[in-house]
Amino acid sequence: MRLDFILNGERTSLETEPTRRLLDILREDLELTGTKEGCSEGECGACTVIVDGKAVHACLTLASQLNGREVLTIEGLEKNGELDVLQRCFIEEIAVQCGFCTAGMIMSAKALLMQNPEPSEAEIRTALAGNICRCSGYGQIISAVKRAAKELREGI
Repeated sequence: MRLDFILNGERTSLETEPTRRLLDILREDLELTGTKEGCSEGECGACTVIVDGKAVHACLTLASQLNGREVLTIEGLEKNGELDVLQRCFIEEIAVQCGFCTAGMIMSAKALLMQNPEPSEAEIRTALAGNICRCSGYGQIISAVKRAAKELREGI
């Protein structure tokens, strides 16, 4: 099938099988390896990307679901050599250890902040509930999202 969609703000077209996973298209065809494969079952969140403003698991999203849609990956957050506020806050709040879950965590948080610029801690926890971190714990991750939300609201 011919797949036409917007990826990180750029029109993208390629030939692929309709049953191929978005995860494989990103990593193998488009060489965007920030999206990680963890469980392959939509349980760990390592493969989280944003499709039309909503966090989705790339391991469960098929090519046939993507025509005409807008996909944002971790690589699409950085602009002109500057990290997105969430990426920067994750670093500054030491919300990263091994880094395997980080892209998925950031993308889930980004989707939340796109919908709700002033989330409560409970809303942050709910938005990140589909993401598993086995190293850093969640305290620093929650702090990083809170800080990013505050900085976005204050225009920092």
